[in-house]
Amino acid sequence: MYKIATLNKISKEGTNLLTDEYSLTDDLREADAIIVRSADMHELEFPDGLLAIARAGAGTNNIPLEKCTEKGIVVFNTPGANANAVKELVIASILIGSRNLVDAIEWAKTLKEGAAEAVEKGKAQFAGHEIKGMTLGVVGLGFIGVLVANAAERLGMKVAGYDPYLSVTAAHDLSSKVKIFERIETMLPACDYVTIHVPAMKETNGMFDKQLLDSMKNDAALLNFSRDTLVVAKDVKDALAEKRLRLYVTDFPTDEIIGAAGTILIPHLGASTEESEENCAVMAVNEVMNYLKDGVIENSVNYPTVLAGKKVTEGPRICVLHRNIPNIISRLTGGVGNMGINISNLVNKSTKDFACTILDLDSPADENAILAAFTFDGVISVRIIT
Repeated sequence: MYKIATLNKISKEGTNLLTDEYSLTDDLREADAIIVRSADMHELEFPDGLLAIARAGAGTNNIPLEKCTEKGIVVFNTPGANANAVKELVIASILIGSRNLVDAIEWAKTLKEGAAEAVEKGKAQFAGHEIKGMTLGVVGLGFIGVLVANAAERLGMKVAGYDPYLSVTAAHDLSSKVKIFERIETMLPACDYVTIHVPAMKETNGMFDKQLLDSMKNDAALLNFSRDTLVVAKDVKDALAEKRLRLYVTDFPTDEIIGAAGTILIPHLGASTEESEENCAVMAVNEVMNYLKDGVIENSVNYPTVLAGKKVTEGPRICVLHRNIPNIISRLTGGVGNMGINISNLVNKSTKDFACTILDLDSPADENAILAAFTFDGVISVRIIT
């Protein structure tokens, strides 16, 4: 039986999917897999038997990816499961920002006797504008970016998009009315609103700095529902103070940005809906079960996708995580050949530096012999599924 630990409260819509082959445990030392939401795992000591971590959400900043990769721990996320929740909050933020609703609501809370008269005298200071006809620039056209772009277009906005890695699926789902730009610097000057939907990684760290902010249209609004690290906080504050940027809306309040004029700070509510948590839990549980039972890897952030299907042979399935270097496949197949066993199916997939090879054997084999044959430089882990 596989044992699964949860580091946060995980929706029962997901955990109720676990079959009799799986059980939940509170003891990390015996866990075969961990399902996590926001808990910080960087200081955790992982047990030697840990095979997988599933993040019930898109971002994996709370997981030490390099450490996991080197230990042969496959890390999953749940792309798209919370996309609708984030989309709705982004659209709500555009509307709130366009009508100055935050300031207006706070002002209304101060009203005392004679409120009706005060309202008529004071409401002009909060006059805003309609978003119909305004241009929204969407930076990053993944699951969330596409949903935001399509929703904004249906609300009457003109929509521009930038994504140098636009997938075929995203392009198919994107409204044909969205104008795609090849360079972000060309798109930004045309946009009244800009919303960021790119992953937080080394290449995107500080992406919106002074240079990029200076290329934006004067009096534009910037929305950040991806991660705080994508913007240089000081440069955003300067742009706001100099009135080059009208508004900054973010789901990630930080010490650097708190208190700055012209900001709307939201306490990381992007995926905080009951529906989103259920969707993420269901996807995370399915990813873990498919990997533990069949070695199938889908939506991993540190190892390649390997859709090997279910094992149909009498012999075992051997799942090997290894470095993407020459001669490994031949050594793996040679090791099986030396045992006099036929390989009925072989799947090999790789990323830049790492790979996974799955071999289905026609007949039973001695597990110790397999482990001995597959233990050499470049192999990170070997798992035998009978």
